[in-house]
Amino acid sequence: MNPNIPETNQKRVVIVGAGFGGLVFAQKLAKQNFQIVLIDKNNYHQFQPLFYQVAMAGLEPSSISFPLRKIFQHMPNVHIRITKVNSVDTSKQSITTDLGEISYDFLVLGLGTDTNFFGMQNMIDKAIPMKSVSEAIFLRNRVLQNLEDALTTQDPLEREGLMNMVVVGGGPTGVEVSGTLAEMKKIILPKDYPELDFNLMKIYLFESSPEVLEVMSDDASAKGKEYLEKLGVIVKNGVRIVDFDGEYAYTSTDEKIRTNNVVWAAGVKANAITGFSPEIFGRGGRIKVNEFNQVEGFKNIFALGDLALMTADTEFPNGHPQMAQPAIQQGKLLAQNFTKIINNHSPKPFKYKDLGSMATIGRHLAVVDLPFWKFQGTFAWYVWMFVHLMSILGVKNKILIFINWLWNYVTYDQSLRLIIKPKFKE
Repeated sequence: MNPNIPETNQKRVVIVGAGFGGLVFAQKLAKQNFQIVLIDKNNYHQFQPLFYQVAMAGLEPSSISFPLRKIFQHMPNVHIRITKVNSVDTSKQSITTDLGEISYDFLVLGLGTDTNFFGMQNMIDKAIPMKSVSEAIFLRNRVLQNLEDALTTQDPLEREGLMNMVVVGGGPTGVEVSGTLAEMKKIILPKDYPELDFNLMKIYLFESSPEVLEVMSDDASAKGKEYLEKLGVIVKNGVRIVDFDGEYAYTSTDEKIRTNNVVWAAGVKANAITGFSPEIFGRGGRIKVNEFNQVEGFKNIFALGDLALMTADTEFPNGHPQMAQPAIQQGKLLAQNFTKIINNHSPKPFKYKDLGSMATIGRHLAVVDLPFWKFQGTFAWYVWMFVHLMSILGVKNKILIFINWLWNYVTYDQSLRLIIKPKFKE
């Protein structure tokens, strides 16, 4: 196969990954005189903070995904290729992909992260991650199919396993998944499945640290736990899930929980790429970069966002949080700095501006930490919705999400509880 990228007199900038950092950088740099090759394994940008709403049947996948070709329709200097990148050859200044070899003058890596199972093979094989739209759809299918199966089984123990949910990881994703599950159990699912006794359904949230939402303020952590328990979630702090055989989850305190469902939201690791020396990689597989996002030892290779380990920022000696905002800010600054860097002029060093963090647990239940104000409750819930709505790409997607949220709010219901499975030819 041939990537079929035209040769021009422009400098070629190859961007690997259309996440928050890579996409923002490509959009900004496309206005300058470069040939841009944007590579991703998907033909769309996905809005990760709302994966859980797809998984919990609150939003359609198309509402939080945006086609890359639509974004760059009127930018002829941008060439999109949908493929997997396997390795970098820094001596030849090229990358190897499933479509063939692509040369570069400048390489920008925004590969993002994947689920970190910490080497636990049973978790890799049997737990449900949630780092992509397709994994969110898989979780939605699993939850709904389990309830269909629970209706027909004659075995009480099997019914217990089908209905019980164990969520591992007390960060924003784990908190939002377990809170939404608890709301569904309380308000929505009994209307769909009146023959099932939802008093039997237990939702557990395990977090190995002493509190949930540990990255947020003490008030947010305390309120987050309070809201979860108010919704009926069984919160287990300081306890780890150490094994899962598909029918039982085993804890570090020797507890044995009957469940067929473990949702893994307990950690991430950088997506790997070969071709660099081992010294370039730091904690969590992240690539070491300087304050201009240049990969150590290279002037023409850069890393952004979750992949980049920048320790020059004294406020974040272990690297910036692996969230959307650092990636977006790095992508914007690198686009501004790019001409300066390649012309050996003095670029502006990156300094992360913390805009705050937030999480929603349920209706009128959210926590928001802003640099100048920390608050919880109903107003925080409205702020969370507004910020996420404004962050979504595309006017159509904003309208679709707003209509869905408004409908859910007025009717106390969702209309997207569909089990959609791919059909494979034998």
